[in-house]
Amino acid sequence: MREKILKAFEESVSVKQQFVNENINTIIEVSRIIADSFSKGCKLLLFGNGGSSTDASHIAAEFVNRFMKDRPPFPAIALNTDMAVITSIANDSDYSEIFARQLKALAQEGDVVIAISTSGSSPNVLKAIDVAKKKKLKTIAFTGAKGDKLASKADYIFVVPSASTPRIQETHITLAHVLCQMVEELLLESHRKK
Repeated sequence: MREKILKAFEESVSVKQQFVNENINTIIEVSRIIADSFSKGCKLLLFGNGGSSTDASHIAAEFVNRFMKDRPPFPAIALNTDMAVITSIANDSDYSEIFARQLKALAQEGDVVIAISTSGSSPNVLKAIDVAKKKKLKTIAFTGAKGDKLASKADYIFVVPSASTPRIQETHITLAHVLCQMVEELLLESHRKK
């Protein structure tokens, strides 16, 4: 058991190290894009299924409330949280429309979208990205090593170099925390300069 525990932690660290080495410039760029969107009064819209759904909610909460610093709230919405909306769309239309239809209703020019899918092949996530592209929103994808379908559609792509769902999700939430921290720092620094 001890060896399995150590192996799990070692794999997690190794995947994250490889990920940050391959993606640091994109992390910087995406941090600036999100901060710029917030500074213009626009919002961040996030979505995913299962564990990725929880990650979307977690990230939205960090932006709306606070992450590491006391500051004004940032407008972020997880599209997987309103059960009445989700179940009505799934019932009256199709489950693959649950995020796309919400983007049609809520997204406006200047908004940023984060689509999270470890597999990169969830039909509802892919349809939503298509809608976001039609609306000319900035699109960011969090996915795993086999997430080619989602990666091919987004403007900014974070591919975790692993096929293991736990390792992918662990890296996604670390990425999300780093983005929150960088956005806070960028916006607070900008506010201090004014």
